[in-house]
Amino acid sequence: MDSDYQPLLDVLAEVSDLNAASAVLNWDELTYMPKGGARARGEQEATLSRLAHQAFTSDQVGELLANLEAKGVGSGSEPADLVVHETRIQYDRMRLVPSEWVGRHSAAASRAYQSWAKAREAKDFSLFAPDLEIQLALAKERGSYVPSAADPYQGLLYFHEPDFSVDELDRLFSDLAAFLSPLLAEISSHADRVDRSWINVEWPEAEQWKAFRAATEAIGFDYHHGRLDPTIHPFETSFDRDDVRITTRIIPRDLFSGFFGSLHEAGHGLYERGLPEAFRRTPMAEASSSGMHESQSRLWENLVGRSMPFWQFFFPRLQALFPSQLQGRSATDVYRAVNWSGPSFNRTEADEVSYNLHVILRFRLERRLFAGELAVKDLPQAWRQEMKTLFGIVPEDDLAGVLQDVHWSFGGFAAFPSYTLGNVIAAQLMAAARDDLPELDRSFATGDFSPLLKWLGTHVHQHGARYTTKQLVEVATGQPLVIGAYRAYIEGKYRSLYDLD
Repeated sequence: MDSDYQPLLDVLAEVSDLNAASAVLNWDELTYMPKGGARARGEQEATLSRLAHQAFTSDQVGELLANLEAKGVGSGSEPADLVVHETRIQYDRMRLVPSEWVGRHSAAASRAYQSWAKAREAKDFSLFAPDLEIQLALAKERGSYVPSAADPYQGLLYFHEPDFSVDELDRLFSDLAAFLSPLLAEISSHADRVDRSWINVEWPEAEQWKAFRAATEAIGFDYHHGRLDPTIHPFETSFDRDDVRITTRIIPRDLFSGFFGSLHEAGHGLYERGLPEAFRRTPMAEASSSGMHESQSRLWENLVGRSMPFWQFFFPRLQALFPSQLQGRSATDVYRAVNWSGPSFNRTEADEVSYNLHVILRFRLERRLFAGELAVKDLPQAWRQEMKTLFGIVPEDDLAGVLQDVHWSFGGFAAFPSYTLGNVIAAQLMAAARDDLPELDRSFATGDFSPLLKWLGTHVHQHGARYTTKQLVEVATGQPLVIGAYRAYIEGKYRSLYDLD
């Protein structure tokens, strides 16, 4: 082994451990931490984040990389080449941002999360607005550190989806809206063809939790290396590929909110568990991008979890947990109910036709915030206006509107487009998997999801960060990233469901 390579691995391992420790503290803050611990937790997370950033972006790491690259390491396909190549990419990216900013941002995010939670309880955006002002300023500052970016928003996008430009996203959203908006309108005019009124009943919390656990175990989530816990806004985090945490929320009269939230986060968890063991504690053991990560969660949540074969398998298990609520019902009834489509307020619970319109709404508002065309204090009204334009409905309070997502509390601007990219990529991956595995629906109907998980492990998970998002899509599917598979999936499913043809 090269004399400079092991010292590099040692630093990368320390950075990985610091980030994992910070993730543990953040997971605890979002699940079980008493509210009074927020100040100390913010300080702790800020310290760990700053130390991790300082260690990774140190001159020592730069010298080790330069020495290795001078010897040709980083240009081949051996493990050391891959680690050095990916570390260089991330090193140059993270060197753009000062460690001092990282510490300020981490502390501000902890404060903002607490004020966001309080604002949600009170349904009052003004309680969150001052901290959101700070997060917006920090996000603009971070975006401005990217010298090649045309503006701070493009700079910020670079940290989430380095493979895409704002112009590309504009075109993608335009292409999607061109067929999704008319389809949603057509579905809305035939809304009576799908009945979901019967699901608005009390679903006991203990049984809900059992259902969430059973469904996530069925698709392959490993509880020997993972946990499921309650939170306000579902999320997944991992401290290592061997310790993956998922969360969800329970709504007494809405079983399927937590159910699909659990499948969604389990999809993230399956990706984390599938990342290459050989590259643990290095940048290679990471996803290629947020959009690729979202493709895994959306695939398991929607293309699997909302499919008819899934419910042919899972309905008897759900019926055993909720015999009175599901008396006289069938797998087909559940399949149709959970695929109902129509205008809705909440992104995380939106149907597959309207979901991307929720992303477009947030994308538009963020662009206006960054351009100085919209003030933070005016966000609630701007949100209501965009909802009326895109969906024809207006939220009755801030909880159903501008306060519903946790992302802005931790400065997650420019992160929402990853969800739409995930939807598009998921459909393309599933189409390729079906080509390779023609018996996939039959295996779903019998409760065997391992063929799909193995396919994803081979074609996506095992590569870690070896490829960019666009490259990985082409490696996995043999095609460049396009919306054709997604459009065929959405239109085929919903035209059939609502008898539109």
